[in-house]
Amino acid sequence: MKHRLRTTFQNTNFVVGFSILVLLLLLTFVTPLFMQGSPLDMVGTLFNKPGNYVNRMGVIDAPKYPMSIEVASIRLGAAVSNDEAKQMLEWLEKSELDVEWKGLDPEKDRAAIVELFLANYDDSIRLPGTSAYRKGFTRLYNKVQNLLSADGYVVHVADPDSESGYREVGKIESRDFTNVKDVPARRFFLLGTDNFGRDVFHELISAIGNSLMVGLIAGSIATTIGLLIGLTSGYVGGWLDNFLTFVTNMFTVIPSFVILILLSYSISSSSRSIVVVAFVIGLTAWPWTARSVRSQTLTLKNRDHVNISRLSGFGTVRIIVTDILPYVLSYVVMAYILQISSAILAEAQLSMLGLGPSTTTHATLGLMLSWSMQFQAPLSGAWWAFIPVVLSIALISFSMNLMNTGLDQVFNPTLR
Repeated sequence: MKHRLRTTFQNTNFVVGFSILVLLLLLTFVTPLFMQGSPLDMVGTLFNKPGNYVNRMGVIDAPKYPMSIEVASIRLGAAVSNDEAKQMLEWLEKSELDVEWKGLDPEKDRAAIVELFLANYDDSIRLPGTSAYRKGFTRLYNKVQNLLSADGYVVHVADPDSESGYREVGKIESRDFTNVKDVPARRFFLLGTDNFGRDVFHELISAIGNSLMVGLIAGSIATTIGLLIGLTSGYVGGWLDNFLTFVTNMFTVIPSFVILILLSYSISSSSRSIVVVAFVIGLTAWPWTARSVRSQTLTLKNRDHVNISRLSGFGTVRIIVTDILPYVLSYVVMAYILQISSAILAEAQLSMLGLGPSTTTHATLGLMLSWSMQFQAPLSGAWWAFIPVVLSIALISFSMNLMNTGLDQVFNPTLR
């Protein structure tokens, strides 16, 4: 046993796959200790980008530090695209005003282009083209008219005692800066927020744990059923073997995913918890394990050590447990690993069809993927809502396949 374990952990494929899986498990246990609230708490709005968010009122109240840093070009770079700068040059050209606009580069001279456009734009100049074409320039002017303002902003608060109803409390100059650490209310979203405004990273870590739980439950059920049927059918033989083989072949001929869909559909959505879905997946995933275990049992039932036990008067159960099971155990472990991986993929497929777990308190990788597709995250450019989920599913499957390959190299004599 010690030699087998030592050989297993000396196999590169197994060690890499095992390390990835352990790392994911550690993340699911350790990360919640540093995260506040429930993973499904709505803390943001629809598809907020990843980044560090600070409260805007907190920025106004925080200490300010004047710095000699040119901010106009930075603001222009963030607010005005190359296409919009080209659109401004297009208006300056077609307006036929006496303006020196030639030679300006939309990428390098963006501030100068905006300044010329703001100084010369006149809504009464009717350029040739449709009304929608001309209104595009008006919208562009309204967007950029305050970008080059050097006067800053005046901050007012509501004051019913004043004539205007507002009272000036301060002014924000264009070169005033605030240290982010001085703002008490801030939140860092490593992967932004999803379609419900929930922290994707916090939700993803919780979903990985729940999906692994689905895999473990379903894999345990499928492997146990397959092992019992395979051992019994292969060793006992006779009419029992024929009956169990018929049932196994019947489940094998009908695609297991079709059976899985029918079973899931027959269960009401209010009853489809994570455990119930895992149980259903396990009930449909056992046939190939049963067939493989039966074939190996048939090669072992007439071995000398089994015949000696049979002649010694040992019972069927004891012979199966002590003389046959140890020889197929290595294969069962490999089958169990593949069952876990297959169950996680099956749950993701069911969730994409709307037949996954029906819950508002827990998330799985399949549910996260389903939510992102329903709210068109790819069309919105919200890559953080679905790409990390896809990568997590792929990483789990990859790690388990590596572990299975490593175990096969250790226990399969033809590969050693």
